[in-house]
Amino acid sequence: MSELVFEMKDFNRDSDHTVRSLHLNDYPIVYILYNEKKRPSAYIGQTVQATRRLKKHLEDKRRRNLNRSILVGHEKFNQSATYNIESNLINYFIADNHFQLQNVSQTSSREMHNYYDKSFYNEDLFQTIWEKLREEKIVSDTIENLKNKDIYKLSPYKELSPLQLDIKSDILDFCKEHIKLEGNHVITVEGDAGTGKSVLLSSLFNTLQDLSKDSSSLLQGTDNYLIVNNSEVLKTYKNIANSLPNMKKKNLMKPTPFINEKTKSGTTADIVLIDEAHLLLTKEDTYNNFNYKNQLDEIIKRSKITIVIFDPKQVLKIKSYWNERLLEEITNHYSARTVKLTDQMRMNANQETIDWINCFVAKEVLPLPSETGFSFELKLFDHAKSFKAAIESKNNEVGLSRIVSTFDYLHKKDKETYIVDEEGINMPWNNTTNNVAWAENPESIREVGSIYTVQGFDLNYVGVVLGPSISYNRDTNKLIIDPSKYKDTGAFTSRSDLSLEKNQEIKEEIILNSINVLMKRGIRGLYIYATDPTLRQHLLELERRRRT
Repeated sequence: MSELVFEMKDFNRDSDHTVRSLHLNDYPIVYILYNEKKRPSAYIGQTVQATRRLKKHLEDKRRRNLNRSILVGHEKFNQSATYNIESNLINYFIADNHFQLQNVSQTSSREMHNYYDKSFYNEDLFQTIWEKLREEKIVSDTIENLKNKDIYKLSPYKELSPLQLDIKSDILDFCKEHIKLEGNHVITVEGDAGTGKSVLLSSLFNTLQDLSKDSSSLLQGTDNYLIVNNSEVLKTYKNIANSLPNMKKKNLMKPTPFINEKTKSGTTADIVLIDEAHLLLTKEDTYNNFNYKNQLDEIIKRSKITIVIFDPKQVLKIKSYWNERLLEEITNHYSARTVKLTDQMRMNANQETIDWINCFVAKEVLPLPSETGFSFELKLFDHAKSFKAAIESKNNEVGLSRIVSTFDYLHKKDKETYIVDEEGINMPWNNTTNNVAWAENPESIREVGSIYTVQGFDLNYVGVVLGPSISYNRDTNKLIIDPSKYKDTGAFTSRSDLSLEKNQEIKEEIILNSINVLMKRGIRGLYIYATDPTLRQHLLELERRRRT
């Protein structure tokens, strides 16, 4: 590798900003402006005119509190490479969570694309740059650790796929066109687990917040909110907000507090984004201080524009029961449209593997997909001991590998210890609590995660325990779902506005939805252990057939 140019100096009006170093002057470079105050700030950029660009920053009042600079150059730099490295630095700085960045959203509109020798710049050279920053005590954590953090995976500056970028552009246009119009306006983004809904949402909300501060934007001054129903995911967004100038924690809320606050103040929000709207309540719930019939309808009434992220296959409670028909019944009362995310973004699996999982959660057990060149493992286990050892081994190897289970074992929020599958898995349900997501806590490798712990999150390898509610009928080659063995009693609280038959139908649907969510958590692999002997034996037969 040719030598990296890494130049550190003061950044103020008295400094000499003439750049004389070879491969820094008139070459594309990446630069970092920062300070070392109690709450450090930084700005990350790239340019082909370093001297001119630095002088321009000195005239910018937003950069006046930055007093140090780092210039990074290389003889092989081109502008695609410096854009790439700039975006990577922003994402990893957010994950490192030390600096509050002054960057706004211009880089988040960049589309994923390849360029000559991208792996060299994106991996080898970037690793060298990051280690140099660690050596200089500018950043602290390693790339390997940061990659496993959800704050990195949900960074608003992640490159978007062409489809994500098109949808983001459509939504921004929709907001600009409708913000001054009368009435309530709704745009729904539908997508299966792992299709990139959360990354799109994070990028979109950050851009909207930046535009709300932009005097040249039609969205200047807008009062915008991100509604997040999952407490673990809300923690991640609040950690992201620590690093960005316009993503404020006060604009990150749960559904009921948002509804009640707007009701009390008599005000209306401008743009509201709802993460995982399929978790919203569709009936009154006095326990959660919600005294209306439908949370989505109440949020729309209190917002000029509502952006709804929705997947009916992730409904997990009868009191939050949704399907596409019910969604249409709500949104058809307003000016509404729908867009769809279709590409699997999380799992490094071939389509045959995705199809196998989709059929499994439709109760059809197909022959196992053939093993191809894709870097994804689908493995089935006969013994709990080997299953646990395999996940622990992957966690030691690549990190962020965890065991999760269908909710077939008693689990209460009373801080007591409850065990999953005492005769086999014999591990406690998740009970670690702190300010990081459950899977990112090193101690959680000794626990079993529930559906509520991991919904919306990525794992490297996921080990899924299929509990007693899931068995198998050899005659029909179909799964048997027994809701009476499912222990999430809160999920099964029946609704008086639905028939007895419909309540029973939804119970089975909820169990299948939970399997769908759990099985689609893993980026690199899915390991399965079925506690039901008949199902476990059949899956192992399929494994043997695949090998022959």
